[in-house]
Amino acid sequence: MDFITEKRENYTLVRVENEKLDARVAPNLKSDLVVLSGTGAKNILLDMSNCKYCDSSGLSAILVANRLCKNSGGRFILTGLNDAVARLITISQLDSVLTIATAIDEAETFF
Repeated sequence: MDFITEKRENYTLVRVENEKLDARVAPNLKSDLVVLSGTGAKNILLDMSNCKYCDSSGLSAILVANRLCKNSGGRFILTGLNDAVARLITISQLDSVLTIATAIDEAETFF
């Protein structure tokens, strides 16, 4: 299983279980995010604590989630970034577009 989805009171938690969010995993994540959005989930927290590597496909999935939440009037929060993934997001200048929290409990305060 590459990721786990868990509905919580004010948001849906999606936890990446795979060490890599790459071209093999990202399309499935995108599909699930679209389905989640279609079923009314507008606040999504993506926990990347277990993810050690992310490529452009992974970034694309993250941006899809951000857009879906924004379009539905909700919020998308990213948490659990390791140094390599955080650096990629900073280099891509997505840190100015995405809401990033250091931990799940901090992220919960945004919802």
